[in-house]
Amino acid sequence: MKNLIAANWKLNPISQKSAEEIFSALCGPASGWEETEVVICPPFLYLPIFKKISFKNLALGAQNCFWEEKGAFTGEISPAMIKDLGVEYVIIGHSERRKYFGETDEIINKKIIKALSAGLKIIFCVGETAEEKESGKRDEILQRQLQQGLKDIVDIDNINVAYEPVWAISNGDPYKTKELPTVEKIKEISDYIRKFVKQNTRILYGGSANVENARGYLKDAGMQGLLVGGASLDAEEFVKIVESDRIAI
Repeated sequence: MKNLIAANWKLNPISQKSAEEIFSALCGPASGWEETEVVICPPFLYLPIFKKISFKNLALGAQNCFWEEKGAFTGEISPAMIKDLGVEYVIIGHSERRKYFGETDEIINKKIIKALSAGLKIIFCVGETAEEKESGKRDEILQRQLQQGLKDIVDIDNINVAYEPVWAISNGDPYKTKELPTVEKIKEISDYIRKFVKQNTRILYGGSANVENARGYLKDAGMQGLLVGGASLDAEEFVKIVESDRIAI
């Protein structure tokens, strides 16, 4: 199975022009990315625009979805709508959704179930905060998030798990974080997560991933992919990150 490199643009960029420039800058290099699965997850508004651009070896993903197909849910977008647009992936459970929008494990579970039923592939995010890390609750938190998030889900073939230690997320600049987990620690955590998923489930690292640490996490830690935040908004930087996966293979 190919490694998965996903770009989470979050609430960026502000203009459609800038979004098109970043995406278009990736389309050329992407023609040679047969060995890596690459997903671009921009804000919702840019997805239909990108669908009109000719590209190869790139998939599109949404950053969120709702747990119902349709109805009186102002401001929400359903997995069925995302799928109908021709989008393949959706990120669910990101730490920013948990923090700013109060998403619980129960809500995340409902979203995963509905997204799977719509035929979407999932990037399911888990990870501990700085406080949980310092209090020694990391494994307890990961176990709870994984077990409750995947509750009543039998077929997890279309689920990828992204481990994102909240304390390592840069919130914009992937080079200005105070601390990053070591390769040895990431391998240890990956082995722990593996207890709750299948052997062929891809486990990604997310948390200030950049061109300087990408190869180490992919090759030395044995991760099956990356969830890239701030660094993915720089097309040249993101291309180098994807290329590092080819070197790591």
